[in-house]
Amino acid sequence: MRVRVDYDLCEANAVCAGLVPQVFEVDDDDNLFILVDEVPAGLTAQVRHAVQSCPKLALSLEDEPGDPAGT
Repeated sequence: MRVRVDYDLCEANAVCAGLVPQVFEVDDDDNLFILVDEVPAGLTAQVRHAVQSCPKLALSLEDEPGDPAGT
């Protein structure tokens, strides 16, 4: 599973980074960075929650082919 960011919508308010700092980072210039290419299995639920918590709906998840939905 991968996280996608719509940078046109993202305001870098850091809700995601506050919830899962292992995956999301907002720098001093208010730029959002995704720190991993693939979401680690142990963080899947937390990342899903962070995506759903984005106030601007700028985050989405992309399941990889062969990756069962809901993992």
